[in-house]
Amino acid sequence: LQEAQKFYAELKGRLAKYGRTPDELKIMPGVFPVVGRTEAEAQEKFEQLQNLIHPELGLALLSNYIGKFDLSHYPLDGPLPDLPVTNASQSRQQLLVDLARRENLTIRQLYLRVAGARGHWQLIGTAEQIADALEERFLKFGADGFNVMPPTVPGGLDDFIALVIPELRRRGLFRSEYEGRTLRENLGLKFPVHKPHH
Repeated sequence: LQEAQKFYAELKGRLAKYGRTPDELKIMPGVFPVVGRTEAEAQEKFEQLQNLIHPELGLALLSNYIGKFDLSHYPLDGPLPDLPVTNASQSRQQLLVDLARRENLTIRQLYLRVAGARGHWQLIGTAEQIADALEERFLKFGADGFNVMPPTVPGGLDDFIALVIPELRRRGLFRSEYEGRTLRENLGLKFPVHKPHH
């Protein structure tokens, strides 16, 4: 939550300098929801998905994220080796190295983290637990909305619609019908005024 709030405040804080209000920019982070009718069911669904990830694919994804470093010579169930600094995304590399060190993850555990949600916010639980997490981040200025990345299509999306949306509606956090006809209107964004060039 703190990281999301910091990002949110910093980005929105830059708008005044450009003559725009904070409302004119929507921050909608990706969220990867695995919903179950019980916590155990959600966990089981997630495990099943994780079991489908082939080690070669997991390693390839991970090596992409840490700067094209080849990990195939290291034991999968051993620790992440020290990595040379990458010319690719250094912030992403740092994020993953910190995560691996902080939680003592093996290479396999780390690629499983990356492969599912591709590094996005992963939520596994009941509709109520997922709604709690989304609500907190929304109300505490960590996001204006979310980009839902279902774990499977159409099943994972159907679960979200059938289970999480009614819970969000009960809390007054989700519309029952669209306000407008365009994405811009439904996101509550104003139409830009085009100033003629002289």
